[in-house]
Amino acid sequence: MKRAELILLLVTVFWGLTFPVMKISISYMPPLLFLAYRFGIASALMLLIFRSKAVKKETVFEGFILGITLFSGHAFQIIGLKYTTPSNSAFITSLYVVFTPFIAYFLLRDKIKKKDVVSLLIAIAGLYLISGAGKDLNHGDILTVFCAISFAFQIVLVHKFQGSDYISLSFWQIVWNFLFSLVSSSLIEKPILPTTPASWLGIIYTSLFATVVAFTAQIKYQGETTAYRAALIYSTEPLFGTLGTVIIMRTIPSVRELIGAGLIMMAVWMAIKEDDVEAPLSL
Repeated sequence: MKRAELILLLVTVFWGLTFPVMKISISYMPPLLFLAYRFGIASALMLLIFRSKAVKKETVFEGFILGITLFSGHAFQIIGLKYTTPSNSAFITSLYVVFTPFIAYFLLRDKIKKKDVVSLLIAIAGLYLISGAGKDLNHGDILTVFCAISFAFQIVLVHKFQGSDYISLSFWQIVWNFLFSLVSSSLIEKPILPTTPASWLGIIYTSLFATVVAFTAQIKYQGETTAYRAALIYSTEPLFGTLGTVIIMRTIPSVRELIGAGLIMMAVWMAIKEDDVEAPLSL
């Protein structure tokens, strides 16, 4: 494995560990407020790092559109995380890969392939098992499905906006994500200042490592490998999410959940096989 691919693997580890980290953090503070802190700090850090490269006005509106999808994805994800396990959240979030071809059909009129349909059917079977459907349907898992759909929209729109300055576009979508999170939190949640070490550690980890550091490394090194190998590396995110959950929270998935997770991973790997699938920013 090339050095660049090892770094991208480390990026994926950062993203995977956000699931147990966020699960712990939101037990101490409201979920949307957590997003506001996370993306507010990330916006400030990106401004410090990239300076004038980040604030080009040409990408403000496109960043606004992407910010809507990015906020929707993170909001559905973190609220759903209150009611499901970090490992379930990680695997269901990865379904954005399976949903992307269908969103691309409606927005870009890209052709749907036979393997896309097969991947979707396998993913539905995995989702059925992982969410406990037929017994006690977990609404946290359902919210996370909407998260995956939102991230699929974000990926397709990034493709639609390609040619725009990537650093500036990413900066503005993070800024808009912060503003949407802040406004939503102020309307429906009680504003609090994080006081526990766990909540601050979660905010700092997700804003610094899972957003700014991971994003910068992705920008620098993804071009040094093929799109397929990069997508394959990113697809391991739920595996690291599950491993982190076992280590940090001492929670072991059930056999049914493991079988469902295996089917979802099969669907994801089938969907990205020899295709150019981009990963959304810092899931």
